[in-house]
Amino acid sequence: MEISETLAAQKAFFQSGKTLDAQFRINALKGLEREIRAAEGEILEALRKDLSKSRFEGYMTELGMVYAELRFMIANVRKLMRARRAKTPLSQFPSKGFCLPSPYGAALIVSPWNYPFQLTMVPLIDCIAAGNCALVKPSATSAETAKAIARILQKAFPPEYVAPVTGGREENARLFEYKFDVIFFTGGKETGRHAAKCAAENLTPVILELGGKSPCIVTEDANVRLAARRIAFGKLLNAGQTCVAPDYLLVHPKVKAPLLLALEEEIVKMYGEDPLSREDYPKMIGRRQFDRVLSIIDPEKTVFGGGYDEKALKIMPTLLENVSFDDAAMREEIFGPVLPVMEAETLDDIKSAISRNPTPLALYWFGKDKRAAMRAVREISFGGGCINDTVVHLTAHDLGFGGVGESGTGAYHGARGFFAFSHIKGILSKSEKIDLPFRYAPATPAKEKAVRKYMK
Repeated sequence: MEISETLAAQKAFFQSGKTLDAQFRINALKGLEREIRAAEGEILEALRKDLSKSRFEGYMTELGMVYAELRFMIANVRKLMRARRAKTPLSQFPSKGFCLPSPYGAALIVSPWNYPFQLTMVPLIDCIAAGNCALVKPSATSAETAKAIARILQKAFPPEYVAPVTGGREENARLFEYKFDVIFFTGGKETGRHAAKCAAENLTPVILELGGKSPCIVTEDANVRLAARRIAFGKLLNAGQTCVAPDYLLVHPKVKAPLLLALEEEIVKMYGEDPLSREDYPKMIGRRQFDRVLSIIDPEKTVFGGGYDEKALKIMPTLLENVSFDDAAMREEIFGPVLPVMEAETLDDIKSAISRNPTPLALYWFGKDKRAAMRAVREISFGGGCINDTVVHLTAHDLGFGGVGESGTGAYHGARGFFAFSHIKGILSKSEKIDLPFRYAPATPAKEKAVRKYMK
């Protein structure tokens, strides 16, 4: 079907009321899980072809997170659907109030290429759990995974409920012009702005998951060896093509030298002396991304790595020292296995450095001083993050995940994902036994006195 026909069919299906039933939603999620598990080998092979992800990394960062979201929603959807009691003012006595989650209707979900399966399926799971229909647009850049996603969705759902859409950037741009009931977009800021503009034209609510330069702070009292191991882990997942990867380090001068040495040693432990020859070391998604990341590596400031394999589109884990904000590596989000290292001694130094770029999607803090860490997370604006780790905040359902400012708007995962795809109706239920007369015309001094008494 054409997009307009599919959208009309989904709006009609939503109006039928079938998706309002809790068991219908649970059955839909279970059906999706069955199809994913049946296609697990196909999905992992698609991720290998698109991004050179190993089966281990493909399961840990994509399939495992999808299964966790499915388990959470299947177990909790009835609870999340319940009306929640709310207090009502004395002026409305006697009455009761409640807040009722209500699905928007027909949703558009547009996902990126870097975690093509997880970043498509997790918002879709939240969308289905909340009772919506969905038109799903996976990235054409990760072509093999997009094909696998389309096959899974076509097996799991009728198109009037959930339907995949194929195509590239032109199709993406056109999709946003249709009048969906909610739009969920993950990707770059340029397309995110276009999505937001189109949504504004139709007064459509929009959730944007974008990116930015996420700082990683290593303080004087940090456990340097553990920090190096966890920074290397978070940075080199998917060869750095991760929206919440540590983008640059702000390191106390006293621990910079031992941290750099520890980072080199931990990288070698994880990927060997020659990562470019390893099948489990991911590649850049395409030539454009490969060339862009290479262009920001300054050989004069490279203290580790810097090598690459043009044919395999792989770039070695690379550390840059003595970097300034004038360097290419500090002017844009890196989205690759390149890690600039800068010095910062005080919290004021750290805040000043971070303020040089738009609000980041994540922030990571390494150090034993809990008060300093809490002061930093309170005073610095960012989407979410970790203290003494990187990236893993995405795995905690109760935390939610989302950006702020230029790194995005709205959040999902777990309960926050359910509510991202829900409108919360506020309902006041008034008793018929008592009807206080002072609110009705005509106005009198006595009525004004009563209003002032009960509404102060």
